[in-house]
Amino acid sequence: MAASLLLIPLSLSLLLQLAYGAPSCAAHDHTSTGSTLPLFHVNSPCSPFRPPSPLSWQDSVLQMQSADRSRLLYLSSLAVAGRSFVPIASGRAVTQNPTYIVRASLGTPAQTLLVAIDTSNDAAWIPCSGCLGCSATTFNSAKSATLKPVRCGAAQCSQVANPSCGGSTCGFNVTYGSSAVSASLVQDNITLASDTIRGYTFGCVNKVTGGNSFPAQGLLGLGRGPLSLISQSANLYDSTFSYCLPSYKSPNFSGTLRLGRKGQPLTIKTTRLLRNPRRSSFYYVDLVAIRVGARVVDIPATAFAFNPTTGAGTVFDSGTVFTTLTKKAYTAVRDELRRRMGKAAVSPLGGFDTCYSVPITVPTITFMFSGMNMTLPQDNFIIRSSSGNTSCLAMAAAPETGVNSGLNVIASFQQQNHRILIDIPNSKLGVAREQCS
Repeated sequence: MAASLLLIPLSLSLLLQLAYGAPSCAAHDHTSTGSTLPLFHVNSPCSPFRPPSPLSWQDSVLQMQSADRSRLLYLSSLAVAGRSFVPIASGRAVTQNPTYIVRASLGTPAQTLLVAIDTSNDAAWIPCSGCLGCSATTFNSAKSATLKPVRCGAAQCSQVANPSCGGSTCGFNVTYGSSAVSASLVQDNITLASDTIRGYTFGCVNKVTGGNSFPAQGLLGLGRGPLSLISQSANLYDSTFSYCLPSYKSPNFSGTLRLGRKGQPLTIKTTRLLRNPRRSSFYYVDLVAIRVGARVVDIPATAFAFNPTTGAGTVFDSGTVFTTLTKKAYTAVRDELRRRMGKAAVSPLGGFDTCYSVPITVPTITFMFSGMNMTLPQDNFIIRSSSGNTSCLAMAAAPETGVNSGLNVIASFQQQNHRILIDIPNSKLGVAREQCS
């Protein structure tokens, strides 16, 4: 069941290893310290989900782009759903591929799983023993002395998708990517790093049918909704966390997830978080302009406008690889980069329409948010082939039609080597440069 989880970015770390050398996983520190957890890319050489064989650089990029298009459709469908759970996509499959995993221990005695994290999802879904269609690694709920079912009358039962109460235990059904998921709502202890959250509510998955997009060992939602980890641990972590995604050149391809206020950067640039009541889990921010080099490109304000009704605006998302901008915003950024490249021959590669066989001369691109700027070095907006012969602008335009057209997504490639701080009580999102691994 892990195949779809491996789509983004399939084999990119393997290609980088050829250029930068393979790491020693034995020498890498996997130990959790306090409320800080190691965060691994699913294709990290230290991850069990890493694919056995690399693709060519071109095929890898094309597959990443394909999965990103599906992820964008998924995010956009959530943005207009008007509810805090995963909707059933009408007429087409929606693929979500969270790309980073952390170790979580469930139950008593504790059972350790590698769960995918997703900043745009709320509830945790864990494959339980006896699950039909799940991977071989599951949570043995029968062996946990602290597991309790959530009854139909409980408030949590009304906070999940399509609740069903044929018996006394709350059940629910969702479509997750191309998979149909059936689960029972339960509560048990979850331990992250050295902290234990007692009575944590999650979906105990008992059946997965169709497709292969369900994360192999489950998913942990870091969104803002009522069933997210951040909401359920508010007394412990004050609804505050940060993550640092490693560079795609990192040999171990691992970063950190830090829960709570302790250890967060003392000096950090921040922008205000915007709240969309129709999609309470998303981390919306106010993007006002984009600068290429020293020049602020001409982009109409409507390209960035926040609209809770349509879901338009700008979100930070850990599960999308390449930043996607509305058509007018992307075209302006792309055209300015092309202008600076002069007469150098430009060619497309899949969804990337601006690739060169000569070095890119634009030193930085800056996202200008209300109250802060996020300046990206070349490694955060140019993707290069392992041979170094091809370089592409690692962004794309959103579709011009449908709900996708209004959503800007600041994605993981652009976030690498930055610590992203989410401070919900103060309605702030912070960004600080940091070597993540």
